[in-house]
Amino acid sequence: MLVKPLDVFDRDWEWEQLVRFATSDRPGATLGVVSGRRRQGKTYLLEALCEATGGFFFAATEALPRAEALRQLGEAVAEFQGQPGSVRYDDWAQAIDGLLSLSSEKAIPVVLDEFPYMVRDAPELPSTIQRALSPRRPQRRDSRARLLLCGSSMTFMGRLLTGSAPLRGRSSLELVVRTFDFRLARRFWGVEDHHLAALLYFVVGGTPAYRGEYLPDVRVEDFDAFVVDHVLSPASPLFREVRALLAEDPSLSETGLYHTVLAAVAEGNTTRGGIASRMERKATDISHHLTVLEDSGLLRHEPDAFRSNRSQYQIVEPLVRFHHAIMRPHWTQLERARPGRAVRIWEQRKPTFLGQVAGPTFERMCRLWAQDFAGPGTLGGEPSDVRTGVVYDSARRVGHEVDVVVSGDEGGLLAIGEAKWGETMDSHHLARLAHIADLLDGRGQRPGKLLLFSGGGFTAELHGAADSDPRVELVDLQRLYEGE
Repeated sequence: MLVKPLDVFDRDWEWEQLVRFATSDRPGATLGVVSGRRRQGKTYLLEALCEATGGFFFAATEALPRAEALRQLGEAVAEFQGQPGSVRYDDWAQAIDGLLSLSSEKAIPVVLDEFPYMVRDAPELPSTIQRALSPRRPQRRDSRARLLLCGSSMTFMGRLLTGSAPLRGRSSLELVVRTFDFRLARRFWGVEDHHLAALLYFVVGGTPAYRGEYLPDVRVEDFDAFVVDHVLSPASPLFREVRALLAEDPSLSETGLYHTVLAAVAEGNTTRGGIASRMERKATDISHHLTVLEDSGLLRHEPDAFRSNRSQYQIVEPLVRFHHAIMRPHWTQLERARPGRAVRIWEQRKPTFLGQVAGPTFERMCRLWAQDFAGPGTLGGEPSDVRTGVVYDSARRVGHEVDVVVSGDEGGLLAIGEAKWGETMDSHHLARLAHIADLLDGRGQRPGKLLLFSGGGFTAELHGAADSDPRVELVDLQRLYEGE
């Protein structure tokens, strides 16, 4: 196993998978696919892999005609072989064979980055690669190339290997480079203060490039100034980042309609019917758009933990939620920058930030903690699934929303939890959760643990209740970021 370069933060598992694929002693050329949304570090990781193994790396350029793309690829291959200017390809079939011939003795990675750009002007390219990798073809048998196709369009890359796609069944690696979770994001930013780390995550999420390129060092008392100067300012790259995320994905046409769907979800309309009603459309009219946004990694469809016929849509990327809840309603005013305007808008939108941005994102952090970081003793067993859900109270004729619902391996209910970012939790929160537990007990689903998550801490009375009741677990920011 090749040692991961020191300048590659985390990504230990991804590095292991890439090295295993790139150095495999399997005979013949092999195919792998790497995907992930923009600015997650895919290119950085693949360049490091090629440097460590002596591999070939080529990044396509957007909107180039076929002849120019082939010319640039030929120049890159010639330089790799130490023969500048001597390689020319007349078509993609010839080019793919040329890439396969780069190594016949030692297994090396051969990376085609931004693969969707290549296909845009050469739609036959996936079929060309399929033919080139035919099992009995001499050019494949004699090659040790480990061909890696990489792209940021999650929709395009996801469909590359599914259904009747030409490359279905050809790939021996399908790697998705995901955004950092909230714990990794804090470590990557080097932020010691848990409260500040959470606030930053609410705004920019865990995308590595945002820290490396856009974010200055910031203290918790400077958070408001950070938002105004580095997110709400039209001079900041983050100002137009969400629009760029959709505009750069070739699978997302009619981007205005997709933005409207995301805005509806950011406002709290999380069911298909609620989103459609907010947009004044029929639910069937937006089915395609919801599916595409799911495939692109911007929306997540979460079934209700207690009702199989109910589900919710949640925005995955915090910056997308922040953009649509805070920035989009005031886009024209923010874009026409005037002294003090962004400060006034931010002050006006702070309650919205707490309710529509911080709250839902904190709840997702708590569900992730229960899924990936909480110990078996905390949950009363190993979790298999963590969702949200609504428990109907027939006596009061009301539905109780449950932020965290943890199920075990056997399908039993391990724990339920409530998450509050902006308030100190007290005995009333515990009483509400205990009431919901009693309702579930009446249906034979009594949870063994009651989880209370808070960004603002807990009262002494609640600490006392937790000390006397082993069912109750209090999870503050310290425990959320560092404990089990």
